[in-house]
Amino acid sequence: MTPARWVLELSRDGLVRDVGVVTLSRAEGYAASDRVRTLVAGPRGQLLATVSGSARGLYQTIVEPDDGSGAWFGRCSCPVVVDCKHAVAVLLVAARRLREQGADTDRHDWERALAPVVRAPAAGGGGDGEGPKDATHRLGLELSLPSGRDVWDQAPRLVVRPVRRSLRGGGRWARSGVTWRDLSSPWASPGVEPVHRAAVSQLHVAAQGLSYRHYSATELSLGDVGPLAWPVLERCLRVGVELVPGAGLTAVELGEGSAEVVLDVRRDDDGRLTLAPRLLVAGDDADADDEGDASDEGDDVRLLPLGRPAHGIGRVDADGRLRLWPVRTSIPELLLPLLERDRPVEVPPEDVDRFRTLYFPHLSRAVPVRSPDGSATDLRPARPVLLLELTPGEDHRLDLAWTFLYRTEPDGDGERGGTDGEGQDGTRGVVLPLRRSPADGPRAVDAEDRILAEVGDLLSAAMPVLVDPWGYPPRPEPRTLAGRDTALFVTAVLPTLEDHDDVVVRVEGQLPDYAQAQDAPVVTFGTSEVEDDDGGQDWFDLHVTVTVDGIPVPFEELFAALVRGDAVMMLPSGTWFSLDTPELQQLRRLIEEARALADADRPDAVRLTRYQAGLWEELVELGVVGEQAQRWRDSVEALRHLGDADRGTAQVPGSLAATLRDYQLQGFRWLSTLWDARLGGILADDMGLGKTLQVLATVLRAEERGDLAEGPVLVVAPTSVVATWEAEARRFAPGLRTAAVTSTRRRRGGPLADAVGSADLVVTSYTLLRLEAADYRALPWSGVVLDEAQFVKNHRSVTYRAVRELGSPRTFVLTGTPLENSVMDLWSMTSLAAPGLFGGPEAFTEHYRRPIEQGRSPEALDRLRRRVRPFLLRRTKDEVATELPERIEQVLPVPLHPTHQKIYDRHLQRERQRVLGLLEDLDRNRMAVFRALTMLRQLALDPGLVDEQHAGAATSAKIAVLVDQVRELAAEGHRALVFSSFTGYLGLVREALTEAGIGTSYLDGRTRDRPARIAAFREGDDPVFLISLKAGGVGLTLTEADYVFVLDPWWNPAAEAQAVDRAHRIGQTRPVNVYRLVSTGTIEEKVVALQERKRDLFRTVVDAGEFRSGTITAQDIRGLLER
Repeated sequence: MTPARWVLELSRDGLVRDVGVVTLSRAEGYAASDRVRTLVAGPRGQLLATVSGSARGLYQTIVEPDDGSGAWFGRCSCPVVVDCKHAVAVLLVAARRLREQGADTDRHDWERALAPVVRAPAAGGGGDGEGPKDATHRLGLELSLPSGRDVWDQAPRLVVRPVRRSLRGGGRWARSGVTWRDLSSPWASPGVEPVHRAAVSQLHVAAQGLSYRHYSATELSLGDVGPLAWPVLERCLRVGVELVPGAGLTAVELGEGSAEVVLDVRRDDDGRLTLAPRLLVAGDDADADDEGDASDEGDDVRLLPLGRPAHGIGRVDADGRLRLWPVRTSIPELLLPLLERDRPVEVPPEDVDRFRTLYFPHLSRAVPVRSPDGSATDLRPARPVLLLELTPGEDHRLDLAWTFLYRTEPDGDGERGGTDGEGQDGTRGVVLPLRRSPADGPRAVDAEDRILAEVGDLLSAAMPVLVDPWGYPPRPEPRTLAGRDTALFVTAVLPTLEDHDDVVVRVEGQLPDYAQAQDAPVVTFGTSEVEDDDGGQDWFDLHVTVTVDGIPVPFEELFAALVRGDAVMMLPSGTWFSLDTPELQQLRRLIEEARALADADRPDAVRLTRYQAGLWEELVELGVVGEQAQRWRDSVEALRHLGDADRGTAQVPGSLAATLRDYQLQGFRWLSTLWDARLGGILADDMGLGKTLQVLATVLRAEERGDLAEGPVLVVAPTSVVATWEAEARRFAPGLRTAAVTSTRRRRGGPLADAVGSADLVVTSYTLLRLEAADYRALPWSGVVLDEAQFVKNHRSVTYRAVRELGSPRTFVLTGTPLENSVMDLWSMTSLAAPGLFGGPEAFTEHYRRPIEQGRSPEALDRLRRRVRPFLLRRTKDEVATELPERIEQVLPVPLHPTHQKIYDRHLQRERQRVLGLLEDLDRNRMAVFRALTMLRQLALDPGLVDEQHAGAATSAKIAVLVDQVRELAAEGHRALVFSSFTGYLGLVREALTEAGIGTSYLDGRTRDRPARIAAFREGDDPVFLISLKAGGVGLTLTEADYVFVLDPWWNPAAEAQAVDRAHRIGQTRPVNVYRLVSTGTIEEKVVALQERKRDLFRTVVDAGEFRSGTITAQDIRGLLER
């Protein structure tokens, strides 16, 4: 206690100042009554003590000096915690003991050394059975085995409680008058030998410090004391405390030395294993007989592990004698159930593999294992391997399942039976999942992790799909492979796995012999007629067969794989071939197109019409041709000649009263070839190149050959052109009997058949066809000619439907503008001339219109051109009519008069707000939007066209420019055609020209004597012909004029081009000057820009140029409304 001499410097007055008189007073009572149980001084002068509290509890107290300043600091486990009465009591006791040590220095050293011995009783306690001479009670420790188990861990308990020997009555051991709590206070157990009390109480103190239990005042469990129990027990015995047997015991003794537990394993003749724990003391078997063998009585011995983990062990023999030992090393938790059993563990022969796999490795690491009789010396832990089980399925599916197999060797006699992990290869063991679970039992975690890492790295490099993409490190995962993945795994990965020392592969069934095909697939195409074809389109079934290395490939399976985008296709034999070839991808596209365009009732049908020879030719390029239907072969052969340089070999009829130009001869032969093959086509030459003459020559040839026996040829044209057709037929083909139907039945006074009579050529208008569709449908026609077919491009119109229902074997479409606003215009033309070529409008939209107009599929545009090429013939004037004079086009910007501009801007602002609101649903409000735009176009010409109150408000700048231009050119002997979309404006122009003294002719849609008006201009002297754009766009030849004025731009540039071509056509000998007058700062400038887009559309699809969409969109309309 010397380092704590600082406490001698404390005074009572100082302590009163520190804690108060009340706390000091109570502390003095504690010090006087020996409440300070243990007291130790630390190296830095701190005091560590155990103090008995007022509730008979023990408190741990520490008091420390404060850096030599005379102050101190006390901490305690009592509720006060800081500077409590317990801390002051420790200070008082420490000071008292230091003062006693100072007084004791006068005694001799030997006296000080022997003083404790004199105060203590002899070790034997005075073997005469009487109490100590000072009449104090001797203490003992009673140990008993309760019949029940511990409520906390269900382990057997060895209970210890203090007892005292009575001073009379034979010196019996009594429980009364002494408890663990009594022993903590010297005044609570008077008459107890202090040395005994001090030794025994340490057992209770150690138990309280290590255990979470709350003990009663009388007993505690020896297992909860911990390793301190053994030195405490030894001290108790040294000072005379006896070990007293209690319930369940006849004697108790503390064995010498330490013990060790081992596991004995024996195997009987049946292969059964017996496992029994044995106790070794100083290396000898505690259960052995004199010869050293385990005695038979050992089966009646109980081993009691003490503590969790066990720090000691007790052995209870058959007569209840208990011997206790500390263990050399703590007994593992997993071994305790074996020690507590009252009989050995037996493992049946069929479970030996599982024991060896899951339990033996851990037992052997936890406890020494021996086989005293040598029957189980070959017992070794099973090592884990990775087990891969492969299960082949249909369509080359392969299931991969990964588990661990704790492998054991087959029995020596070769018999293998009964284990859940035995495979066809004879490998025995226990199978466990990769993901560990407590239910699996103990496993070789390190070995498993090593194998998983090795195989995971292997698979990650060879075939990453087999590992968890998110896991690190990579580890194998269950997978289902198919197709190419299966072949790749079997051929490239599986051999590597089979060579791995820690992998076992099992296959349920037989794996195909996977190999890549040596030769490329051979595709064969054929056709056959459709027996139930009642659609009038001559459908043919397309047959496709494919062979690979001589093995037939089901086409539907091949096509499905191509559509899915599979990289390879597997055959049942295991042969596989790549689908990622240009030929097979092209085959997929062509078959998809054929199916989509066929509109067949059976979605899996692959059919072609006689118009799809282009698609057939592309198919044939991919393979070989098999058996074909004769009519299909004839159609294909005829269409093949359409691409020849001379367009066929048809001879021009001698009765044709005209000489065909070279390009007209080619057009005639092209039409004749189509006629002979009973096919239709689109003649899309520029206006003025003689489409009518080429058709008349073709019909005349057919008449001379007797091809009109089925019926006459019907020509349907705009009303204004019917007379022209009749005149041209009488002029160039006088041998044809021609009939013109120009009125309805009521006005004719008879049925249509009477009007047709025996005619070879019948000419009628679209209006009359629509009104009397049933009558026309009822007559047989050898062919149908649709002139200016853009008039029926709306496939939802009644007129379009009337044309489709005529039932002619061939239909020729004549138009200079096969495409005006959208790619759908071309579909409308081809659906009339070559029905079935592109299927329905929905299929065409999906495969052509939408990809082309969105600019995302140049392939679709190329494919469209290829498909339509055999059935569309177009020549421009620049290509074939090189003798035509030059056409000079010029845009004349015309600023509005300031007053006119102000009126226009005011209306523009109002209409912009209204139209922008309508654009939210353009499809629904399209007519209202275009009415508003039409009004703005009229305002750009003259505000009086929209509102009479503005009539004469401002001079029309365009009229002024036009009058000046016409006056000048008329003086030079030139003549002009003047076009406008608005007849009201043409009236204003006519008035201005008349006032200027310039003569005019006039033609619009309401003009009744149209031929007379046309003849008057051609044969007269009027320098100007005023024509509405719609009335004069078709059926006119006005080469007498060499100037053309377009007063207002029309949405469709093709309509303007048709108007201009009235003057610039065959027969014109002078250059043609074209002036387009555009009001600056108005909607007309935007319309001109829109026209250019539509010209691009035409050049792209028909003339093969760079493409931009020609459809008018909401964004286009917003642009039109910009100032």
